[in-house]
Amino acid sequence: MSSTNKNIAVIGSGLIGRSFTMLFASGGYSVTVYDVEPQQNQSAKEDIWRQLSMLESQGLLRGSLSKEQQFANISYTESLEKAVTGVFFIQECVPERLDIKQAVWTKVEKLMSPSTIMSSSTSAILPSKISEKLTHRNRFVVSHPTNPPFYAPATEVVPASWTDQDVVDTTVRLLKEVGQAPVVLKKEIRGFVLNRIQYAILAETWNLIRDGVVSPEDCDVIMSHGMGVRYAFMGPWETAYLNADGMYSYSERYADMIIGIQQDFKPPERMDGPTLDVIQKGMENVAGPVENLAVRRQWRDRRLIALAKLKAEMDKADAEAGRK
Repeated sequence: MSSTNKNIAVIGSGLIGRSFTMLFASGGYSVTVYDVEPQQNQSAKEDIWRQLSMLESQGLLRGSLSKEQQFANISYTESLEKAVTGVFFIQECVPERLDIKQAVWTKVEKLMSPSTIMSSSTSAILPSKISEKLTHRNRFVVSHPTNPPFYAPATEVVPASWTDQDVVDTTVRLLKEVGQAPVVLKKEIRGFVLNRIQYAILAETWNLIRDGVVSPEDCDVIMSHGMGVRYAFMGPWETAYLNADGMYSYSERYADMIIGIQQDFKPPERMDGPTLDVIQKGMENVAGPVENLAVRRQWRDRRLIALAKLKAEMDKADAEAGRK
């Protein structure tokens, strides 16, 4: 980026805060992590070193800096003033509650420069709701990553109606620089895009399980060994585009069938009761008991690492061959 200010603050040292910290540090930025709890900062420091070491061993370390150089770019503090003073970008990663986020930003904007960009990692709360009472609300934007961000780099950039255009542009450039794939929403909407699609899938699969059409285990097989295999490289619209001779052909062949099935969908219902019990049991069969989820997450991450390496290798090969 053209700015000479390379200082960024990350508020909150949880999992998403750690991911953002690592991403920014990989781009050569000096990142100050703020958390009110010293133990949380210490835990984050240890975990970030472990993750950097793993990424290096897998050949997936972002940027041109070594893990030692990236680690050296990160500092930790329990002083909010120290964290946000003199930075050009603040990434907030506190719990997903409107009152907590509003309270944090009210404190932050009293300490920061008026030109600083205020970015929240919220996954569903409208940016206008978080920033409506802020004096510098024009400097506010949402940067919502896919989890885990290192292996699933798509990041939603969601401005409020009053967000300055340079805030959006700078945020997009920053995310691209550190290897993310930013997508700018043209207007704000509850849940943004990623979660609205994800929740639509959850709603219909819930209904199918509730109605005895499919087991939770087999439902996940449909995604992991069916749709998900394609979606690792393309979205639903390109999938449709390639499944026929373009979208007009796809519509001519399938539009009546699709609308008929869509009209057969049942309204969503709250996740609760006997169906939730069935799904919990099914996921215990697939992923193991809750107390052992760390092992299954490691299993997930190994596969995501392998997929990330494959995609990077294929993208490089395509670029070298002049293919899109």
